Amino acid sequence: MANRWDAIVVGSGFGGAVSACRLSEAGARVLVLERGRRWSPETYPRGPLAPWFYAHDAPAKLNGWLDLRVFNRLIIAMGAGVGGGSLCYSSVLLEAPAERFARGWPSEIQRDALQPHYDRSKGMLRPRPIPDGQKTRRAMLLARSAEKRGWSDRYSSVPLAVSFDESWNYDLEGAIDAKHSHPFDNDQGRRQGTCVHLGNCDIGCDVHAKNTLDLNYLASAENHGAEIRPLSVVRRLQPDGTGWRVGFDRIEGGRLIPSEESADRVILAAGSLGSTELLLRARDDFRTLPGLSARLGRGFSPNANVLTPDIYPASADIRQSIGPTITSGLDFGDGSVQGERFVIQDDGFPNLLFDVLKARSDYKPSFQSWLVRQGLKRGVGEPNVLGNVMIWLGAGVDAGDGQILLHRKLLTFWKKSLAVDWDVRASKGVVDAILETHRQLSEAGGGELHVPWFWRLFRGMTTVHPLGGCGMGQSPEDGVVDHRGEVFGHRGLHVLDGSTIPVPIGRNPSLTIAALAERAADLMIKP
Repeated sequence: MANRWDAIVVGSGFGGAVSACRLSEAGARVLVLERGRRWSPETYPRGPLAPWFYAHDAPAKLNGWLDLRVFNRLIIAMGAGVGGGSLCYSSVLLEAPAERFARGWPSEIQRDALQPHYDRSKGMLRPRPIPDGQKTRRAMLLARSAEKRGWSDRYSSVPLAVSFDESWNYDLEGAIDAKHSHPFDNDQGRRQGTCVHLGNCDIGCDVHAKNTLDLNYLASAENHGAEIRPLSVVRRLQPDGTGWRVGFDRIEGGRLIPSEESADRVILAAGSLGSTELLLRARDDFRTLPGLSARLGRGFSPNANVLTPDIYPASADIRQSIGPTITSGLDFGDGSVQGERFVIQDDGFPNLLFDVLKARSDYKPSFQSWLVRQGLKRGVGEPNVLGNVMIWLGAGVDAGDGQILLHRKLLTFWKKSLAVDWDVRASKGVVDAILETHRQLSEAGGGELHVPWFWRLFRGMTTVHPLGGCGMGQSPEDGVVDHRGEVFGHRGLHVLDGSTIPVPIGRNPSLTIAALAERAADLMIKP
């Protein structure tokens, strides 16, 4: 067929971007279908009426930055746009520890053999720790509190996919300003800048210092002929002779336009929820793939994400919103705390009030807006009502026993909706260990820990690391896909994202997803 693609990639996060890049570089004709927009510093959400949110059930009306899904006792936060989760993650790139590969994986997946793929991913994403002269107040607080608790040997700066300038420091005049960012062209020919600690990592780096996937892997894919179509919501998969048909809706002018494309190979990389839902609907609704494994949807894990606010006296000067979102952490992966394995990191968040007010003053220039801008200059002393709040982030090895499924709601019984059945009881030990560690860090630093009401009242959690649903296995009896990410019994249909990780890894998963995709792409190119 003249319009048939060699590969269609659904989603442009870490799995999709890597596979699109490597297949394109090998000469394949690749189409990437991404449900979200293509973002740039000029279009990042900033003002009060900006497109902040993406609505899974109404993407034609709301197709903004963040997809926030609320389930029973679980909230899942995901990025939406060309670059997937890399747009709104905290840039932390950690390798999974060897002990997490000891069981639960196909025999072909060995930690040592995965190292070259980790290294290749790092060659594209260029992670490095923050320079010593640029440590944030949050990192210093974590270091001091860890020292008081006798945990200094567990402290380290974490590798970040951020471009730094060694000469930048807080003592520069007006240091936190885009004028101090040094522009450069990266290896893929995309313009970037160096970090000046603006603190907007999770809502779009104003100077492109964050090495997001649209600036490297996806840029390379486009350089080699791949086509990326934003605002394309994939709905349906169907075998088509020796290949596949993909049905999707194009978002145009606030409407959904049904469309279809065909390919020899399809790679699902829509994340733990997205890829699992597509396969569930293909099996149970459309019945185009009736032979999928009974394991589909099982093995879901929130990666024991625990976010806890810690409030300090105003004099503590935490500078919550200044600097990269996360820069340091403590590693308790040895199970020394209550036998549980986890990491703790110093999490930040942008000064949203500052950004909203500045956006409003920029939108309509006037004498009043000029006065507002004078009082809103970015800097170490910028007004921030949450400037004395620290957020502790925990990620740990939970039970990984949740399930993603389709069910009928009482008020919308005529259609099936996505649900996540997850109960914390088997994972309560690791959550309690993380919270206790947060409490000890808070006390050591002179803060007051506030355990989220969602946990206290409902034993509910918020996760930014959803994993599982299409887990790797040795056979259809224990997995949905094989070690290459190919769906059992369906040649040419692959899943390459966090949904295939069969066990919780207890730390930020992005680099592991990328490494697994690098390995799978190699096997597609050189089987």
